[in-house]
Amino acid sequence: MNIKTYKKFAELAVKVGVNLQKGQDAVIYISTAQEEFAKYLVLACYQAGARKVTVEWKNEAIQKMHYRHQGIKALCKLEPWEIEKEKNRTETVPCLIHVLDSDPDVFANLNLDKIDRASLARRKAIKPYRDQVDNINQWTIIAVPSKAWAQKVFPNESLPNAQKKLWQAIIKCTRLEGKSAVENWKKHIAYLKEKADKMNALHLDYLHYTSKNGTDLTLHLNPKHIWMSAREKNLRGIEYSANMPTEEVFTMPDRNGVDGIVYATKPLSYNGMLIEDFSIRFEKGRVVEVKAKKGQEVLEKIVASDEGSHHLGEVALVPFDSPINQCGCLFYETLFDENACCHLALGHAFKNNFVDYENMKEEDFKANNFNDSVVHVDFMVGSEDLRIEGVDFNGKKTIIFDHGVWAI
Repeated sequence: MNIKTYKKFAELAVKVGVNLQKGQDAVIYISTAQEEFAKYLVLACYQAGARKVTVEWKNEAIQKMHYRHQGIKALCKLEPWEIEKEKNRTETVPCLIHVLDSDPDVFANLNLDKIDRASLARRKAIKPYRDQVDNINQWTIIAVPSKAWAQKVFPNESLPNAQKKLWQAIIKCTRLEGKSAVENWKKHIAYLKEKADKMNALHLDYLHYTSKNGTDLTLHLNPKHIWMSAREKNLRGIEYSANMPTEEVFTMPDRNGVDGIVYATKPLSYNGMLIEDFSIRFEKGRVVEVKAKKGQEVLEKIVASDEGSHHLGEVALVPFDSPINQCGCLFYETLFDENACCHLALGHAFKNNFVDYENMKEEDFKANNFNDSVVHVDFMVGSEDLRIEGVDFNGKKTIIFDHGVWAI
């Protein structure tokens, strides 16, 4: 990719994504395959006034070796230096920039149970420290093509063409086109905020999803929910955009108020393994049945992660005609696919989806049925015939989505 695009993308991630403030630290999580782009990200952070920038490198080939050759105890254990690093970041609270480029099938032929146990154990060990900086730090997730990812998305293309086409799709979806990506995002943020404001004005009790694929789901919203979109504000008063791209307007379900069945409309890539053609059935908010033509075991393990993973933590509205869907390809990457159409998420909810969350204490979240979990797994449910009807506390009905797109 050309230098101009690298610079523009890095500037966007730093200025709009994490909105790095002068004197803040930054941590960049990135693959060794993306060394060139990493340089521009580091430079953009320093140009924005960063005090210190740390790069944490990832390498899928080496990670596969770890999963294949390490014992389960070694994989699950966090070493003392890893714990100290997490503790330190509760004090320094750096901005976090995650750069994705994973091969969707990277761990497909490895021991699934071993990977799941290890990743779950490490998430549980790290969670207390991550919770301490929840809604205090700024973070963003972006993506750049890798060879394996590009070939997965465009299997009939030569490798150079596949990478070129994936870059073109990312540029379009991330709104990097034109003179100023930053200005493009300002307009996009304003548009999504308008939709979120309309949803908040309706004061809905529940949503009813129906689709010809069999989806028939009644989803109550948390009574104290608030709809949010592309721009969030942390407890320090700093705005940031967590996902780039993003097309969603999202909020918090009532963890005990979901009933019916929902069918996924796109495959889900999880820990390097694919789950395809699946459905999830709920009773009183809890998952009671999952079915998948591919990846049944993976899906069952996600649900079994902890008690919170048996419930929904997020409901997100995304029109079926989003720029991501218009690309006409399946990305096999949740960052993109979740923003192609409406989605739901099993597991952890977002505390800032509560009205006035800034003044709530930990016991307040628990008292208001906050769904806590070590996982947050988005899956896509939008289709071109999806209909979503909203019902307020007085029984007034409003069509929110019709034929897969906004109706308000």
